[in-house]
Amino acid sequence: MPVQFVASCKLPTLFGEFEMHGFEDPDTGQEHVALVLGDVVTDRSPLCRVHSECLTGDCLFSMRCDCGAQLQTAMQRIAEAGSGIILYLRQEGRGIGLINKVRAYALQDEGADTVEANERLGFDADLRDYTVCRNMFAHLQVSRIRLMTNNPVKVNALTKLGIEIVERMPLETGQNDHNARYLATKAGKLGHLFGSND
Repeated sequence: MPVQFVASCKLPTLFGEFEMHGFEDPDTGQEHVALVLGDVVTDRSPLCRVHSECLTGDCLFSMRCDCGAQLQTAMQRIAEAGSGIILYLRQEGRGIGLINKVRAYALQDEGADTVEANERLGFDADLRDYTVCRNMFAHLQVSRIRLMTNNPVKVNALTKLGIEIVERMPLETGQNDHNARYLATKAGKLGHLFGSND
């Protein structure tokens, strides 16, 4: 059964007051949220970030990735634009879960890159599934977006779901000495587009 809308509420943030819509997958109990600012229905192609949960980056300010910086930058851009959407998907660690992410980090501490660490644990490099986005966008009455991402796989996945990507907007932020190899692996092994390789 597809993900279902449950309830919505106001969410004041550092970037303005969003409306938060809660969704649940009745088969798995997994929960996701959409943050909406302004009128995204009459905006023909609102700014959008489809963001997979990263507890370490989003909440614990980790410098091992660029996730927290990407989320903050996306919210700031939406606030500046006056409208937009964040789909926040509960897919920690590219879909392997929080504890396995800790295990993967331990392997990275020993020299593995992010892809090698996942594979050593028996997982594919990226297990994320974007099909939940279809019902979330449908609930918001949105079918065309300007997507903030560096990930062409995400663009293709959403396009296959019937979401028209009017524009892919790069989201390059949060680079530091601790995540340089992580970002290089994203580009080299996962096809993410940064600067000169776009």
